[in-house]
Amino acid sequence: MPSPQKWLISLATCTVLVAAAYLWLDRPIAIFSHGTFAQAPIFIQLTYVPEPLVPLSLVTLFILGLWALAGQKLIKPHRVAMLCSASLIVAETAKSELKFIFGRTWPETWVNNNPSLIHDGVYGFNFFHGGAGYASFPSGHTTATCAVASVLWICYPRLRALYVAIIGAVVVGLIGADYHFLSDIIAGGFIGTTTGWFAVLLQGEKAPEPLPTTRPIGFLH
Repeated sequence: MPSPQKWLISLATCTVLVAAAYLWLDRPIAIFSHGTFAQAPIFIQLTYVPEPLVPLSLVTLFILGLWALAGQKLIKPHRVAMLCSASLIVAETAKSELKFIFGRTWPETWVNNNPSLIHDGVYGFNFFHGGAGYASFPSGHTTATCAVASVLWICYPRLRALYVAIIGAVVVGLIGADYHFLSDIIAGGFIGTTTGWFAVLLQGEKAPEPLPTTRPIGFLH
């Protein structure tokens, strides 16, 4: 299947999942997390995983730029690091713009007595509202994590179990701490995955070729 069709199918799937979560899952999950976990420290700590990624991406691009200016060759790990950084920076920009466009209120009250589901029973989108109290959708933590993980997923596929574990830890933290609705996380995952996928396609970086294997014999085929 051509890549444009794959991306459109992914977009449609994301839209359906976000709509389903918004209608039936977001509120009960948020209320459950608030009442059961009460922002337990373990969940909050899991949300710190992607925090260093943005400053690290800026430092990485600067160092690789100096490396290139010095006439040094960029080998694959350098190129992959560059792609991770570029994907993350674009994803962060896209996430910020979408937060302004959708203007969604948060599960909990965090800043300036912002309206929230738990504190005020407020739930929904307020398009083009702006402001820190209306920036729940999409999840920036999930966006950043997937922006980097999606590049690594393509370029270093043997470590995919690790990427899934890291993404899963961040998602569990966000849900457990009641920092985001489920639909925020789904949308953030799609945005981050998209920027990583596009970055790899534009650069032309590929996953390593699989090692040759012998033909299976008997009925193990």
